[in-house]
Amino acid sequence: MNPLVRRSWAPRAHTPVLMPRGRYRINVSVIGALVITPHRRVHAYFSLLAGASFDGEHILTFLKQLCRQVRVPIELVWDRLNAHRGQPVKGWLERNPHRIRATLLPPYAPELNPVELIWGYAKTNCLANFTPHELDELIDQTHIATQTIRSDHALLESFVRHCALSFRLK
Repeated sequence: MNPLVRRSWAPRAHTPVLMPRGRYRINVSVIGALVITPHRRVHAYFSLLAGASFDGEHILTFLKQLCRQVRVPIELVWDRLNAHRGQPVKGWLERNPHRIRATLLPPYAPELNPVELIWGYAKTNCLANFTPHELDELIDQTHIATQTIRSDHALLESFVRHCALSFRLK
């Protein structure tokens, strides 16, 4: 729960220090998806996981929830995270080609992934200089950050436009 220090203020010759409190190394993992609808609107979907990292089972649960909310066939473009390519995700994708099709981005190409821009924005704006006392505070603040980003359609469109892949928005 170490803070990302973005900007701070202190009197001259007194370096500001942000002290993390609470248990060290407790994290909140976030998975997200940007969806461009047939009408070219951009929507974001997020899921939080406290105290653990997303593995294949958690990613599969997220994909199933995404399929329930997005009622049209999905073209999924994502990075080469091992959990994206391994079982059970790979098997489920192979059994559901009519519903969802996955394309992997080239290796080491975060500039092609607009969701990476969301994480950078959240860390340097919504969560910058934030030092939670407990895990619940970190969960709440992360939830607020994702909901704030999710509700700003102009911001979501800017993430899609800024990435080097060609997504048609108009």
